[in-house]
Amino acid sequence: MRVLDLRGQHLSPSQLRSVVPRPTGEFLASAEESVASILADVRDRGAEALRELAQRFDGVTQESLRVPESAIREAVDALDPKVRRGLETAIERTRAFAAVQRPDDASVEVAPGAHLIHRWTPVQRVGLYVPGGLAVYPSSVVMNVVPAQAAGVDSVVLCTPPQKEFNGLPHPTTLAAAGLLGVTEVWAIGGAQALAAMAYGLEGEESLQPVNTITGPGNIFVAMAKRQLRSIVGVDGEAGTTEIAVVADHTADPEFVAADLLSQAEHDPHAGSLLMTDSPELAEAVETALQRRVSETKHRDRVREALGGPQSGVILTDSLERGIDVVNAYAPEHLEIHTENPRDVASRIRNSGAIFLGPYSPVPLGDYAAGSNHVLPTGGSATHSSGLCTTSFMKAVQIIEYTEDALAAVGDDIIAVASAEDLPAHGAAIAARTDRRSTSGVS
Repeated sequence: MRVLDLRGQHLSPSQLRSVVPRPTGEFLASAEESVASILADVRDRGAEALRELAQRFDGVTQESLRVPESAIREAVDALDPKVRRGLETAIERTRAFAAVQRPDDASVEVAPGAHLIHRWTPVQRVGLYVPGGLAVYPSSVVMNVVPAQAAGVDSVVLCTPPQKEFNGLPHPTTLAAAGLLGVTEVWAIGGAQALAAMAYGLEGEESLQPVNTITGPGNIFVAMAKRQLRSIVGVDGEAGTTEIAVVADHTADPEFVAADLLSQAEHDPHAGSLLMTDSPELAEAVETALQRRVSETKHRDRVREALGGPQSGVILTDSLERGIDVVNAYAPEHLEIHTENPRDVASRIRNSGAIFLGPYSPVPLGDYAAGSNHVLPTGGSATHSSGLCTTSFMKAVQIIEYTEDALAAVGDDIIAVASAEDLPAHGAAIAARTDRRSTSGVS
């Protein structure tokens, strides 16, 4: 991994954002152009375009895009008992966390007779995306479906890529996870085209009703599709190619740090793995451990490309305080804190999708069974976005109820401001009520 030495430099937050490792602009621009073409094709040609894209990207010829419910049931029946137990553990813990995330309605009387209510309501229909390119992600089924169910969503549709080795159906373990959660509407559609299908809907023999919100992780193409579809549907955020940042001091175990950096690098050649430390000795020990671990891991070629890419590296800082500044500028999807007092460091982190404290809370714990959600903001979007949670599938409605006396008490104020804004009809709508009140003799 390349080393970026920031010791002796006093960079502003904006300068730090410009120097932290990120994917190259050329790659992002190419993805953006490709996605725009795919979205337009699916919008205009529907299922025909989807079948052509499945042949092109997945190498499968599809007759039916929707997965038969019988295939979901069969996948559940054939599921390895150990895998089933692991998924059920994840479901149980994720449900527990999702349940406490559901907000209560709030009400207030801002003046006598002036009542306001903040009421939360679930989205009616959601589209959930589960990737399936370089790996199998039944865990992402859990992470998408559980908070949607906790929110009270009426209708759930799940899209995941078709697999050539399974005759054009999605991977059976992914289907089994859907079955365990009671999801029956599953479509064998992958990538940006899946998001287009859920956003625009499909007509014809296979009808897919459009959704209100789309969530789920994916590669850069999926993240770009969300960005381009924001005007059509709601999206959870840009949960694109994964990234991990580790902030560590001299107390960190280099073997743990190396193992965790590698764990995310195996997702994708474009995955980002970043170490921030004020200890050059730790950085050297982590590099040594990484070299050994990479040579032993199954997906070593993919890992080497990720660790050697422009999106990965080691950042040396003068102090832990400066390391925290770098973290907040980078805004990582996953942040591990391997320091003497991780809770204290975490209290000063403003920007991160999820924070993992101490040596025994690695990112893979959150990927599967911590109970937290692994659909998290990437690419620096943690500065303004949150990870997937129950409220991602809800929206707030504001309810206003004033009595006649309450409106009269504020009527003159409203009319004055409306006049200042040169919107006299606004004031007139108030006066129509307060004038009637005065002519009826109410004081």
